[in-house]
This record gives sequence, C-alpha cells and structure tokens, in this order.
Amino acid sequence: MTTDPVIDQRDSRLTRAERLDRLPFNRQHGRLLVGSGIGWALDAMDVGLISFVMAALAAEWHLSTTAQGWIGSIGFVGMALGAGLGGLLADKIGRRQVFALTLLIYGLATGASALATGVAMLMALRFVVGIGLGAELPVASTLVSEYAPRRIRGRVVVALEAFWALGWIMAALIGYLMIPNLDNGWRWALAVGIVPTLYALVVRFGLPESVRFLESKDREVEAEAAVRKFEEPSGIAPVPSPDSAPNVEQAPPSIWSRGLRARTAALWVVWFCINLSYYGAFIWLPSLLHRQGFTLVKSFEYTLIITLAQLPGYAAAAYLIEKWGRRPTLASFLVGSAVAAGLLGMAGTPGQIIAAGCALSFFNLGAWGALYAIGPELYPTAARGKGTGAAAAFGRIASIVAPLLVPVLIAWGGGSNWLVFTTFAVAFAIGAVAAFTLPEQRNTALAE
Repeated sequence: MTTDPVIDQRDSRLTRAERLDRLPFNRQHGRLLVGSGIGWALDAMDVGLISFVMAALAAEWHLSTTAQGWIGSIGFVGMALGAGLGGLLADKIGRRQVFALTLLIYGLATGASALATGVAMLMALRFVVGIGLGAELPVASTLVSEYAPRRIRGRVVVALEAFWALGWIMAALIGYLMIPNLDNGWRWALAVGIVPTLYALVVRFGLPESVRFLESKDREVEAEAAVRKFEEPSGIAPVPSPDSAPNVEQAPPSIWSRGLRARTAALWVVWFCINLSYYGAFIWLPSLLHRQGFTLVKSFEYTLIITLAQLPGYAAAAYLIEKWGRRPTLASFLVGSAVAAGLLGMAGTPGQIIAAGCALSFFNLGAWGALYAIGPELYPTAARGKGTGAAAAFGRIASIVAPLLVPVLIAWGGGSNWLVFTTFAVAFAIGAVAAFTLPEQRNTALAE
C-alpha cells in the first residue's frame, strides 16, 4: 500500500472523491485503518467468545445441544436486525456516528451478559449484543472504503477485515487461558467484552466522517476540511475543489432497481452461503471437538491453533485482490473453503483435524476479506450503506440458522460430524458460483 501516484497539485477541477483517489497511502489512512480495525477486532472478540462460553456452559448448566444452538443463534437474530438498521442509519446520520453507537451498545450488553443467571437472561442480552455487532461491520467497511485510494481500495478493506482474525485470536486466548482455569471463568471472559464501550469515544472523536456522506448532506466546509487533512501528509498544496451542486433530497436508488438487481441478488447469495458455513463451523468448533472425546482444554487449544491460520489467509487475499481482481479472488477462496470443509468432515486424528481446520481458516477468512472489499464498490453513495447493510442482514439469516442446524445434522449423520461439514462445503461451492457473476470493480472509482 505504498505506491505513489503522480500528483498534479495545480488541478482544481478534481472532485473531492478524485482528490482522495489519487493520494498515496499515508499516515491518515493508517490511522483510519487501525482505528476502525480495533473496533472490528473487538467485534470479532465478542462473536468468538460465545463459542467458548457455549462449550463451558454445556458442562456447567448441563445444556442440551438445542439450548446451545439457541445461545449461538440468538445473537445473529440481533445481527440481522442491526445490519439492516445500521446501513440505513449510516446513510442518514453518518458512518462515524453509527460506528460509535454500535460499540457502545454491544459493549454494555456483553458486560451485562457476565451476570446472566440462566439461559433466558443470557439469550436476551446476546440479542442486544447482536444488534450492535450487526450494525458495526458494514458501516466500518463502508467508511474505510470511501477514504481508501482507488488503486489499493480492495487491499485496504481486506486489511481492515484482517483485524477480525486478531479479535478471534484474542477470544481464543481468553477462552483457552481464562475459562478452564478460573472459577466462573466464562463470566470473567464475557466481562472483558465491556471494553468496546470505552473505545466508542475514540471512534466518535478520533475518526473522520465520510467525505461522500458529508457532500450528500451539503456539509461542504466539513467535507473540504476532511480531504485537506488526508492531503496534508502527502505534501499537497490545498487547492479546493469547486463546491458540488446543492444536494436536492431525493430517494436513494433502490438496490433492486434494474441496474443493481443482478449484483444485489448475487451478493446476497454469497453472504448467505459464507455466513451459513463460517458460523456453523466456528461457533460450534470447540463443542464439536469436545464431543469427539477431547478434553475442554485440548478442544480450546486446537481451536486456538486453527484460528491462527486466519492471518495468512487475509494476507494472501489482500495481495491477490489487486493482482487477480475481486471476483476471482473471492471465488477461488470460496472453492478452497469448500474443499477444506469436506476434508474437516472426514478428519479423525488430531493432525488431520488441525491441518483441515487451518486450511478452512485460511480460505474462509480470505473469502471474508474479499467479500467486504466488494460490497461497498457495488453501489452509489446514496445507497452504499443500505446496499452493504441489506446484504449483511440477509446473510445473518444464515448465521441464525447455522448453529441450530448443526445438532440436526449431527443426528442425521449418526452422531458424527461428516454431514455437518459436507453441508458447509456445498454452501461454499454455491457461494463460489454466485461470486463469478459479480461485476469486477478493481481499480474503478466508487459510484456517486
């Protein structure tokens, strides 16, 4: 992310979006990426913790697999609602405002979850957690995408998504070190989840608002100041763009209008398939390993090792997304995920489980990175938050179904895991086919 373009400091005919697109990656981009990424990592930590909490509660509260499935699923019900609502609010009140609000909501609810006295209370709080989590992800990726220089936009968004792996690794470490070794360890693990409430202040007062959003609301002075702040580290003399024409409030284009409906349908299919397979596999992974006869500590250890493979998956996707393009990168990683899921379903020994699990982590999380890079590029500014949020919300339907589906598949598979992972492999393959139908947006300007 260090390629320096040729910069014409005298050209005042450029729009603000064009001025941002021509910039080299500088310290302001880095601050936005890291600032948003930390919020993203905290989100992942919260999602990841519940998989370890489920395994611990199954033993402490003597839960059935159905009750475990509902604990895993209820948060995704909230995420489905939050993703759609967050996208709409981001187009109305701003990306940064919604980002900060979501951190506050799910941080407080996660901290309160540590005090849960039963399944019903825990599920109610996990639903509230899900609303905040679901709203954050599409909003954060939209904000970063709208500031990233065009030629490396995909790489920057994949780098943002890589913070998800850091958060999931934090969850795995907390699960491995805290839950088995402390009295009420699962409560202490959830108590750590209150950290995002403090970070909400950093987002609200430390990150910039989207220039495109500011222009859409006729906030020209703020938009110009934001662009200049990003130009300054590159040594560009401030040459203001002509003010955009006053914004006439119009209804944003429908994501199902003639020019957008095909990409919306394909994006929704990919989101559904990747959510079904990812959350079905990784929310249940510690519990599935425990069911295979491994101790709780050993199950958590294997899950931690498998989780570490997410990082090189993101790195590979970040490199390939600007070399191959968005569509081939996403489709290829989904195909790899399908193969890895099939192998994990047949794995029996610890070595086979770790190898297949690491492959699934590598390809699946690389696919996630590519998907988040693609989404914001498919829609114009007025519908970008809604388009990405609606796709995420539809995908959350699959993440609701997945934890509930796993016990059923285990029963149908005679108590083994082969049918679980075969189902996920098929879903990944369907997602790969849908990905091939998406338009290629590499090195293209975001639509206004």
